[in-house]
Amino acid sequence: MPATEHIPQYSAVGPAIILVEPQLGENIGMVARAMANFGLVELRLVNPRDGWPSEKARAAASRADHVIDAVKVFDDLASALADLNFVFATTARQRDGFKSVRGPVEAGRMLRARHDMGQRTGILFGRERFGLYNDEVGLADEIVTFPVDPDFSSLNIAQAALLMSYEWMKSGLEDETKTNFTGPEMKPASKEELHGLFAYLEGALEARGYFRPAPKKPKMVDNLRAVLTRAGFAEPELKVLRGIISSLDRFSPAMPRGDGSPGDDPRRLPAAAARARKAEAASRTHKVTGDDEDMPLGGKGTDND
Repeated sequence: MPATEHIPQYSAVGPAIILVEPQLGENIGMVARAMANFGLVELRLVNPRDGWPSEKARAAASRADHVIDAVKVFDDLASALADLNFVFATTARQRDGFKSVRGPVEAGRMLRARHDMGQRTGILFGRERFGLYNDEVGLADEIVTFPVDPDFSSLNIAQAALLMSYEWMKSGLEDETKTNFTGPEMKPASKEELHGLFAYLEGALEARGYFRPAPKKPKMVDNLRAVLTRAGFAEPELKVLRGIISSLDRFSPAMPRGDGSPGDDPRRLPAAAARARKAEAASRTHKVTGDDEDMPLGGKGTDND
């Protein structure tokens, strides 16, 4: 089944995008891609310079083939607008005349409202080099312009189409701030867990002489707790922080991670190291040889031979 059969009729999916005398097939393709990103499918071309169809346009559309396949080509702008009820003309500069000028957010909402009333709407874009002539703007109902830097106000037609396509889709959302996916839901850390991290960190810093001079320790502890409390950590985040602190607490530059278990460093576990040394000394001092008597380490002294 052709891909275009999966696409709803354009009368049900928003305003038509009209490009007047587009010069580059690549730009037409990028406009088609921008439209597809935000659910628009009807693209109209008025006298494309290099003719139609265009393989360059199809390649630049990046699989927005349903838009490319449905392109309609017109000989003049009046014919391209004939069946539409309301049209916005995009321009970056002030024009003579009496037309209302809207920003993209307001324009998107107006297009949505007219669409919901069953009206056919369109958005008009000019040539890459100089946009629309005044008489072409005169065929539109109102003007839409973007809040750009006045010293660099020219937009590529694909960029302009992307902005308006986005505003069209956003205007139809129940919540304009809603996203297609969200971050993980994490359980907030309890005060008990947070206080446990405080205590663990304070102990690790105390062991390393961080709190100097000693009279300033209470204030330094207060500052640490203020920093850690402000973040509003979730339970998994506290576990990550505790793991980091634990790693720093157990390993040192002299015994870096990868050189063995923390237990292999006798400076970290002096009591265990002392017991290990005592056991090793005992094993060397006492050696049982069957029924014979114990003999000193190293065998008989040579002076007794």
